[in-house]
Amino acid sequence: MSSRINREILSLAVPSIITNITTPLLALMDVAIVGHMGDASYIAAIAIGGTVFNMIYWLFAFLRMGTSGMSAQAHGADDGHELDLVLTRGMLVALSASLLIIVLSPLIGRIAFSIMDVSGDVAVMAGKYFSILVWGAPAVLSTYTLSGWTLGRKNPKAPMWVSFIINIGNILVSLLLVYGFGMKIEGVAVGTLSSQWLGALSFIIIVVHRYRPEIPALGEILQSRAIRRFFSVNADIFLRTCCLIAVTVWFTRVGSGQGVTVLAVNTLLMQFFILFSYFMDGFAFAGESLCGNCLGAADRPQLHRCIRALIGWGAGVAVIFTTIYYICGEWIMQLLSSDNNVIDASKEYFNWVLLIPAVGFLAFTWDGVYIGITRTREMLMSMLFSTAIYFILYATLYPHLGNHGLWIAFLSYLLTRGIVLHVLSKRVEKKIFLDK
Repeated sequence: MSSRINREILSLAVPSIITNITTPLLALMDVAIVGHMGDASYIAAIAIGGTVFNMIYWLFAFLRMGTSGMSAQAHGADDGHELDLVLTRGMLVALSASLLIIVLSPLIGRIAFSIMDVSGDVAVMAGKYFSILVWGAPAVLSTYTLSGWTLGRKNPKAPMWVSFIINIGNILVSLLLVYGFGMKIEGVAVGTLSSQWLGALSFIIIVVHRYRPEIPALGEILQSRAIRRFFSVNADIFLRTCCLIAVTVWFTRVGSGQGVTVLAVNTLLMQFFILFSYFMDGFAFAGESLCGNCLGAADRPQLHRCIRALIGWGAGVAVIFTTIYYICGEWIMQLLSSDNNVIDASKEYFNWVLLIPAVGFLAFTWDGVYIGITRTREMLMSMLFSTAIYFILYATLYPHLGNHGLWIAFLSYLLTRGIVLHVLSKRVEKKIFLDK
């Protein structure tokens, strides 16, 4: 039995890891193309525009996570009609949110560029990039919903293939427009926009061809109890994401306040966390699908076995990454940066990086479990408590330890998330099966 669970975890985790790794290539390709235009302001404009969109879309990550848990439970219960309802509600919210983003985009752009203190040519080019790419909001948010829905149905390969389509489309169209038609930043923006829509349309074709979902009656879609549950789950995830953004933004802000070198050091070392998160998120996605399906099927023993196996895999990944970072850490830093001053300065803080896998794996693992069983209120409680710990420790330690204090606060935040979710798990498990 355990070997079957492990095989199933890997079959879900590996495609998700591949998707996670290839997703950043979309932004990286834009930077690579404008990096050869002969003016650093092009790179700055792409960086500013990309940051704005990252923040906007990050807030709507609940469309993927909430849809994943609900669809997994419906799939486990073998309830095809409920699956259609989950998909339709998710797409309806995605399109409504997209319309809101597009309508408010002039205001969003002004506020964002003002906060980032952007001016001159960079502001003009970033504005052009933003005004074109905002029309991709319906495609991006629809892709989030479709990714969660197919993952809940134990199909992580669909998002993986769509990710490949998006990246290949972006490369081809952007290169054609920039080098074939002489377009500048507008060509890069249109290339990215085209690839976003190509990916969304490809996803829709895959879902329609394979699953043939039906659009339920409007009365069923808007059934009050289901709508309340849908928005309760997604509101918890939204607020949790706001806390996560607050921690991330504050980490960057404090690094920036210590000067260019420390900001560069923290940015460099944070890549080790991001790389680890790509792999751990893959196993978290597997947890979403498997645990949601177990709950939908009311299979308590199988849920136990899945959770134990997921924690085992998380611990294993943590050991592997700690070993890799310990042996290859300096080589990875040199791969990420050619600035010897930054690399030398980062060595003072590298021991904190070695602790990231050990203190972080439980948080990622339990996040996947809780999303799958849609116990998002506990996730929010954990994040609120962890965020409070982060800022309390920062305020206490930073004045005395400087950047070391910031890293201690961040690692404590990660550790607290995992511990709180672990402690709450027994109470949550009893409640979910009593509710059913």
